[in-house]
Amino acid sequence: MISTLDSPLQSGEVALVGAGPGDASLLTLAAARLIADCDVIVYDALVTDAIMAMADAQAERVFAGKRGGKPSASQQDICQQLVVLAQQGKRVVRLKGGDPFVFGRGGEEIRVLAAAAIPFRVIPGITSGIAAPAMAGIPVTDRTVNGSLAFLTGHEAEGTSRLDWQALVRAFPVLVIYMGTRNLPRIAAQLSEAGMAEDTPVAILHAVSTPEEQQDFGTLADVIAGTLVGVSPSIIVIGGVVGERRPWRDVR
Repeated sequence: MISTLDSPLQSGEVALVGAGPGDASLLTLAAARLIADCDVIVYDALVTDAIMAMADAQAERVFAGKRGGKPSASQQDICQQLVVLAQQGKRVVRLKGGDPFVFGRGGEEIRVLAAAAIPFRVIPGITSGIAAPAMAGIPVTDRTVNGSLAFLTGHEAEGTSRLDWQALVRAFPVLVIYMGTRNLPRIAAQLSEAGMAEDTPVAILHAVSTPEEQQDFGTLADVIAGTLVGVSPSIIVIGGVVGERRPWRDVR
C-alpha cells in the first residue's frame, strides 16, 4: 500500500491523475509531483501544454486524446496500453483533464488494471463542471436558487436517451452539461418540451483557466433560435445560478 498519495510511483504502477480544468496552478500537489516524476505519461486532448511542460524531459509522452467525430484511440486500446506499459515495469501516469471519474472513463481503466493485477492509485482533479462556472463567477449552488444540481453528458441527447427529461426539469433547477456543445440545440429543445422556461439563463464556457478561454451567455430561447452557439468543447450551465454571475476575471 502507498503511504501517501504523492509517494513516488513504484515500478509497474499506474496513477490515474486528474489534470483539472487547464491552469497548472489548479493541479493538486500529488498530481504535480507524480507528473514530474514518472517514466511515461499517457495523456488526453484536454491536458494543456503548461501541464505537460511540468513533466521530466526524459519521460515518454503518449497521446491518447479523444475528440468527438474525429479519429482517436479506442478506450479498449488505451486500457491495454496502460497494462502493457506497467508490465514493462514503467511508472505510468494516466493524465486526464478534469477528474478521472467524472465522465472521464476512469472507472473502465481501473477495472482493466485490477483484472490484470496492476497496482494503481487515483489522484482526483478539479472537475470542469465545478471549475468552469467558478472561473466565470457562477455559483453552481446558491441557496436562493437551487437545492439540487445535476451533472449530465451531452451524449445523452444522441439517439435513445436514458434521461426522463420531464423528471429532470422537475427535480433539478440547475444543469451542468459536459461535452454538450454539438448537441446543445437538441438538448435545449428537449428541455423546453419538458417544461423548462425558455428565458432560463445559459452559460457556455470553453477552455476555462487557459489563454483560449471563451464565455458566452444567453437563454434557452437563444440556443433554440441558433443565436447562442459557443465553442466546442465547453461546459454548459443552465439555470438561475447563471443569472447570479459576478465576473471577477477579465475574459472575453
